[in-house]
Amino acid sequence: MPTPTSPAIEALGLRKSFGEQLVLDGIDLVVPAGTVLALLGPNGAGKTTTVHILSTLLSRDAGTVRVAGHDLDDDPDGIRAAIGLTGQFSAVDALLTGEENLHLMADLLARFDLTESARKPASTYSGGMLRKLDLAMTLVGEPRVVFLDEPTTGLDPRSRHAMWDVVRSLVADGVTILLTTQHLEEADQLADRVAVLDAGRIVAHGTPAELKRLVPGGSVRLHLADRPTLATAAAAFPDGVADVEALTVSLARTPDLESLRVVLDEAERAGVVADRIEVASPGLDDVFLALTGHTTPTPTREVAP
Repeated sequence: MPTPTSPAIEALGLRKSFGEQLVLDGIDLVVPAGTVLALLGPNGAGKTTTVHILSTLLSRDAGTVRVAGHDLDDDPDGIRAAIGLTGQFSAVDALLTGEENLHLMADLLARFDLTESARKPASTYSGGMLRKLDLAMTLVGEPRVVFLDEPTTGLDPRSRHAMWDVVRSLVADGVTILLTTQHLEEADQLADRVAVLDAGRIVAHGTPAELKRLVPGGSVRLHLADRPTLATAAAAFPDGVADVEALTVSLARTPDLESLRVVLDEAERAGVVADRIEVASPGLDDVFLALTGHTTPTPTREVAP
């Protein structure tokens, strides 16, 4: 049985191959209860395979797994009873109404703002509504651990943000979430910790802030009032990048107080008065590229042979 201090998800030495293709090469994941772990990785890195193993949908070749206090070998039914899973593509039956899909769970319909559409066929729902219905169906039975495998794939920004609000509310209620995503901003917004998976191995693990500190660099951006001021700033900082449309000059600088002080001193000597100064650390995009050698991933689906 789980205890208050035991991890909600614990996978140690997890390995999986499909024929001669090694997909997971001994990964370790530990997710404390009531937190969000974002699993990032390039296409085909093994993210969906990991989720399918942890949720009992796929066998593993080696390693130990415990979810919600239940051992995968000894009590897979206990795991299935404790979890919810939303995949990359909706499992909603388009021919049923939202109400029928949710088996008349009125509280969930209200929670996900689907009450007005409850009696309409799901085939008439927008992509955002289908995602909300899919997640609502995942929560039938009140799981304490939820696996979200790219839950916002294909959603517009407004629907994506609505889903983020739902995730935050679940965590506030003590639900543990393992999230795979192709949107690095999503991991930055939602995750307590991030694990970067590449070539079947965890190549980095930490909070978003900790991972960003792994990558050197940063920038200081001056926002100017008009083009004459922009021209003066560009002359004062010949190594900067001027944007005539945005009226900004961007400087490659370490994002710390000393660097900012030097920029301010140089600007004052040149007579440049900025409307606003923006200091930026490397983002998760930069971390992802540095650790995996890949640019930001694009959505795909892993399919086991």
